[in-house]
Amino acid sequence: MAFVIGLAVIALAVVGVGVAVGSADVPPRPGTDESELDGNETATLWSKAPNTCISDAEYEDRYNESRTVMQELGNCTDLTFKAPPETAERWSAYDYESLEGGDAETSIYPTHANLSDSVLIADAHATTFAIHPSTRAHLDANETVHYIAPEGTLRGFVDYRVRLESNASVLGHEIEEVRLRRDGNVVDTVEGTQTPVFDYTFDHGGSTTLTLEADITARGERDDGNETELVTDQVTVSQDLDVEVYDLEASVYHASYPNGDSGVAIYQDQPWHGYTLSDDGEATVRGVWRYYTARDTGWDELTRATRVSQETVGSDSLPVYVHAYPSEIGPRTEPIRDGPEILEVWGTESSSPEPALHENADIDVISSAYTRSDGLALRYDNIDRDSVAVDGIVRGVTADIVEPDGGSKREIRESDLSVEIVDSNTTAVTLRLELRDAKTGRPIMLESPFDQPRFSVIGHASREGYITVGDQRVRTNREGVAEVTVHQPGIYTAEYHPGSWRSQSPAYLGATATEMWHPLATPTGWFVLVVDVVRYAFPFVVALYAAKRIGTFLKLNDTL
Repeated sequence: MAFVIGLAVIALAVVGVGVAVGSADVPPRPGTDESELDGNETATLWSKAPNTCISDAEYEDRYNESRTVMQELGNCTDLTFKAPPETAERWSAYDYESLEGGDAETSIYPTHANLSDSVLIADAHATTFAIHPSTRAHLDANETVHYIAPEGTLRGFVDYRVRLESNASVLGHEIEEVRLRRDGNVVDTVEGTQTPVFDYTFDHGGSTTLTLEADITARGERDDGNETELVTDQVTVSQDLDVEVYDLEASVYHASYPNGDSGVAIYQDQPWHGYTLSDDGEATVRGVWRYYTARDTGWDELTRATRVSQETVGSDSLPVYVHAYPSEIGPRTEPIRDGPEILEVWGTESSSPEPALHENADIDVISSAYTRSDGLALRYDNIDRDSVAVDGIVRGVTADIVEPDGGSKREIRESDLSVEIVDSNTTAVTLRLELRDAKTGRPIMLESPFDQPRFSVIGHASREGYITVGDQRVRTNREGVAEVTVHQPGIYTAEYHPGSWRSQSPAYLGATATEMWHPLATPTGWFVLVVDVVRYAFPFVVALYAAKRIGTFLKLNDTL
């Protein structure tokens, strides 16, 4: 047991990842020679691998070498990351170099390729190998979105074979042109190649369809013994890829508290990774997302097709992607003790994506419903306005900061709430609540303008918020006053719940005030008490008097 724990601690120190039960034991083996990744990095890639855990002896027998601590851990567990790793992109770029197409008589394609046939051309396809930087986000049980960076690289694979009869010969064949389209519009074009690479830049985000498209031509000559016939053919092959261009944008509101603390509210309409709030990078907020890397299983096997046969072989080229999933540990702030305070979280209630994950991806995904947050309100003693940054769930993407209309700076002031008894009887009391700006003394109106007379005092704008007294909720009028009637004796605490400071300036902190009521606390209450005592006691007094008189009469009779 101590040895296993030691392995985990060492591994975490090496790459800064978290651990969940799983395994990674698929080709290529961890630490493949000549890869741009070292053995420790490669060991983290295979979260979709079967859950096996071989011993050191079995590993050495299979691969003819010993393994590192990380390779041992990666063979027995799935490894997760607290930030989008670059290993998936680096591995995919390296492995792509070993991808080779067939010759004129052989077409090579993955199992999910869209194949096309024509007169001279067969088993033709254009298939996306990988696109990076990108992240496949598992949002809930029914939705997984493939987010791609606005600037990145798409790698493709194009292949075909030429089919001719025995009395025909090939004069020529080629891939004329390969294109990348976005929603039907050509983004870039490269000369004919079986392994096209596109470096793209998209100027706006949103859901989009990328299309890898290739034109293939072939020319042949058929001789039937009497004459020679020239045969030409052309086919256009393509594959669509539905993605979301991850052009992250954040609206940031700032506030200053009376004691000098800073407040910030950050909104974004896409999943986000984390916030940085200080110039030194020490004050941060981590979102709900965590990450793992896994191969695209569609490339596990390749088919080699000829005129007479089809052979399926294991692929030497395995693209790997980053996957994001909601974790049990977010969102949270760092430093943990003295870091920023999360005041409020806005978002969408979502189901756990656990049922939609690959069966071998055994990770710390949240198993219950969670809040997919699109905004947080925070308070901290020193938020550097110029250093606020929002990092995305796609590696390298940082949000553009947008200043809201009317400015983003909000002043937060103290509020002053008072409560007093203005009317009472033996069964009820009326409490008068008054809410004012502690700095200026001006009334704070909480009622909706639709509840007010047509004409109101200039400068007495209403705002969000309310006051609670017991189980009652009230709002003050334009004089900052509200009244509440209560019927049960006791101590009543009035509490002001201010609305969001993001939508109003100045904004206010909450306040409380207390008042006690009991019928005996008033002269009327005492009078009523005396009357009630006399009223309820009178029958008993009469009965007692009658009993005493009867006793005296009986005693007199005994004397006679």
